Amino acid sequence: MSRTLDQVFAALSDPTRRAILAMLLEDDMAVTDVAEPFEMSLAAISKHLNVLSGAGLISQEKRGRVKWCKLEPDALRAASVWMQGFGQFEPVHLDAFEQFLAREKLD
Repeated sequence: MSRTLDQVFAALSDPTRRAILAMLLEDDMAVTDVAEPFEMSLAAISKHLNVLSGAGLISQEKRGRVKWCKLEPDALRAASVWMQGFGQFEPVHLDAFEQFLAREKLD
């Protein structure tokens, strides 16, 4: 499970890949349509897609001559469950923490 989580978080660490996932929320897309809004080569987009596919976040299939990408939302489930484990902690109030540090510094 740790390896899978590492792959998911590594894939999500890149803004281009997060943008691709957001695009695929709407519907399946051809690779050329995925590449269209980005100012990079089709080869570079393919590398991003391979990372997403390797993490299980998308699947790719060939339909005729066109390669299609599909979001696999279940792949995010393990990461979501892992992150929810941190929900048990109180949120840090940075202003209060800063005031605490200032008081400690004065003492």
